[in-house]
Amino acid sequence: MIHERHLFGPGPANPYPEATAALGRPLLGHLDPAFLDVMDATCDQLRQAWGTTSARTLPISATGSAGMEAAFVNTVHPGDVVVVAVNGLFGQRMCDVAARCGAEVVAVEHEWGHPVDVERVLAAHPAPAIIAAVHAETSTGVRSDIAALGAGKGDALLLVDAVTSIGGIELRADDWGVDVGYAGTQKCLGVAPGLAPFTINDRAFERRVERPQSWYLDLGLLGGYVGEAGAAGGSGGRTYHHTAPVAMVASLHAGLTRILAEGLPAVWDRHEAAGRQLQDGLEEMGLELFAQKGHRLPELTTVRVPDGVDGAAVRRTLLERHGIEIGAGAGPYAASVWRIGLMGHNARPDAALLVLSALREALASA
Repeated sequence: MIHERHLFGPGPANPYPEATAALGRPLLGHLDPAFLDVMDATCDQLRQAWGTTSARTLPISATGSAGMEAAFVNTVHPGDVVVVAVNGLFGQRMCDVAARCGAEVVAVEHEWGHPVDVERVLAAHPAPAIIAAVHAETSTGVRSDIAALGAGKGDALLLVDAVTSIGGIELRADDWGVDVGYAGTQKCLGVAPGLAPFTINDRAFERRVERPQSWYLDLGLLGGYVGEAGAAGGSGGRTYHHTAPVAMVASLHAGLTRILAEGLPAVWDRHEAAGRQLQDGLEEMGLELFAQKGHRLPELTTVRVPDGVDGAAVRRTLLERHGIEIGAGAGPYAASVWRIGLMGHNARPDAALLVLSALREALASA
């Protein structure tokens, strides 16, 4: 029997209790008017979480990786120049997905652990169709300045990965000039994996691919069921597209209700305080943080594995003795970095103290 895990890795995180409880409610049909009311309310909540008024803000029925796919297949025309800021694994994935859509990809490479160099990205091509960047790079624990990219994007669309940032740090899509954004539910939103909160504004939608290569992720078809249909005045005229994961939408609605009741600024402050407590504690233990100072995410901390220590063995000890999951590093840092997340419901002082105490014990016996 597996007891409850403390999910302190890069995601999923332990959900908010309200989100878990919602999964046990009686199931509704995906075209039931009562469910459509929940869907519409959830889309309204997502607009608040994204910091947007865009009618086309919705939970896509798949994980954040499908959100990435939806962002590119709906906006990249064959031959489009797409400038991608690459400062970690998920910037690399953006390049792959854009290339599969027929883009001419201009990758602006950065050292892992460092934020995006806005001036280099904006200077990479004189007239790109799209500029893409990761707000909170899950592989490195680094935050980049999306507002600066938006201010200098010119006629390009700004496409942003907010998987690890939404619900955890400040995010203001409209104010920052974000045209297309995708996220995930399993991190700071405090909901199980399974949905991709998504937003696209009118500017980007007008330039969309009319018949994208993915039928399932075609925003023109999806808009007839959720997002713009709900924002345009209720459930009348809904067109069936697919069977929505109704229990997951109900769970997301409950998690967002919890977050918005606390208030987004208060939630951001809570993540900041928990992350600072963790990072200060790690440094007091003599450990070295990986992400560049001044650009570290509070919700996801990257720390170097000490010389001579078997990082995988320490993670195994934490899991077996304490039920604590932390993550390995990514890419070239898989064996030399740990990733510790305090996201959503886990962004609390007691969670920070728990992982610090357990890690100290595990290192002592390593």
